Amino acid sequence: MAQLEHFTTPVDRVIDRMRVLDGTLPERDGVAVFNRVYLAVTEALDRYVTAGRFADARAAITLDVRFAERYLAAVGAVADDRRPPACWRPLFQYRRHPGVRPLQFALAGINAHIGHDLALALVDTCRTLDCEPVDLEDEFDRVGDLLVSLEERIREDLMPGPDLLQIADPLTHLLGAWSLDRARDATWTAARALWALRGLPDVAEEFRERLDTAVGFASRMLLTPLPD
Repeated sequence: MAQLEHFTTPVDRVIDRMRVLDGTLPERDGVAVFNRVYLAVTEALDRYVTAGRFADARAAITLDVRFAERYLAAVGAVADDRRPPACWRPLFQYRRHPGVRPLQFALAGINAHIGHDLALALVDTCRTLDCEPVDLEDEFDRVGDLLVSLEERIREDLMPGPDLLQIADPLTHLLGAWSLDRARDATWTAARALWALRGLPDVAEEFRERLDTAVGFASRMLLTPLPD
């Protein structure tokens, strides 16, 4: 129990930081929309760990914290007038655009965080725990399953209009081209590739930069302003 408490402390800290953001950002701000979603994800993961739903609590907590720190670092970069990773730039650039809907903000943030940050967080966790990506596959899958279930709820909560009107809504067509399941599969492949390239730092950095750019492009498409 003492060991588990030691590793839960960083989770509490990242949750506290997200709660502070939730209390300071305007409700309609695109970063605030994503932050509320991600705060719910992190709180749920914390409850899963406490309930013993991860076989390796230490690994799950380490992955969770490394993952959250990537998002919080992007927020901190913007607050300090520095450039965040390319995957996050569209969300910060369009965060106040009146033609972008809350669901777009939420999914663009999820895309940036899953498509880029999760791959790097998995590699960070392997280095911290001195293990291979395959050793963390169960934790990765459980985190992914939780995110998929939350994505379904997010779409239901933030998708405007009755179901009969959603068929003709351009938002339905735009978001139909993106899938968290596919993004998660691509992230697992990217993480394994980055781990395999760890002995070739220049090649690994080029791969990471290309991943960052590609994920940022997808986020920009998800944030296409739409008519009311």
